[in-house]
Amino acid sequence: MRVLPFVLRCLLLPLGLSAAAAHAANQQALLDAINDFRSQPQSCGGQASAPLPPLTEDPRLVQTPTAGDWQVLLKQSGYPMSSARMLGLTGPKDEQAAMTALRESFCQVILDPQFVDIGVNRNGNDWRILLARPLLKGKLGDWQAEGQQLLQLVNKARSQARQCGGQPYAAAPPLSWNAVLGSTAEAHSRDMANNNYFDHKDRAGQTPGDRAELAGYSAQQIGENIAAGQGTPQRVLDGWLASAGHCANLMNPQFREMGAAYAVDPKSDAGIYWTGMFGAQ
Repeated sequence: MRVLPFVLRCLLLPLGLSAAAAHAANQQALLDAINDFRSQPQSCGGQASAPLPPLTEDPRLVQTPTAGDWQVLLKQSGYPMSSARMLGLTGPKDEQAAMTALRESFCQVILDPQFVDIGVNRNGNDWRILLARPLLKGKLGDWQAEGQQLLQLVNKARSQARQCGGQPYAAAPPLSWNAVLGSTAEAHSRDMANNNYFDHKDRAGQTPGDRAELAGYSAQQIGENIAAGQGTPQRVLDGWLASAGHCANLMNPQFREMGAAYAVDPKSDAGIYWTGMFGAQ
């Protein structure tokens, strides 16, 4: 279990029902603002950040008390923590002020792709934001089996009309498995895991289109979705569907084929990395 450094200040205040309801709304608004921030390309600490899937609210992270040893309390809540980071803010009067403070002081933390779950709690003008990544559950199959399971989930999602952000998409035809895209996805997932980075552009500066072409895939169109820290294909899909850009790739009717894969490296920050490549020849 890896626990990262944390900053925490707390002030417990008795709240009336109306104040509690207002605080709950502020907490949700801050969570929405954090996910909106993650969904767009950002520059933080001199480094560019690619769009990230949204963080999922976990009640165990919201309900963990702010006093005492929060790592122990989080474990007692039943959350299977692999890594976590607690952020504390004192003073912001609303979610907009809290988000400004997070961007200024903790942008690298909220843009860290290893974190997949979040809890936001407010007491008075003190805010507690807990970001976490759970331990991987069970044992995954090999990358081909899990990649094809992800393909099945993607095709199920494509079979229904949906909104990606504010853009409506009609149901799209199912994708077929392509072995070249699959092996290309596995190589990129492995590279990210072994070298501890998360980006569509690899260490050699190659784009998804470059990698597909070098692998021998003659593409009219290429798209790529990546994910980190998600322990199952279903969680990967849920994250992609909740992100406008990833969802748009997934629902694009011009794509006809897909390859997908994961790779694990316990020494990496996120532990597990996924790549889904979409193509049309």
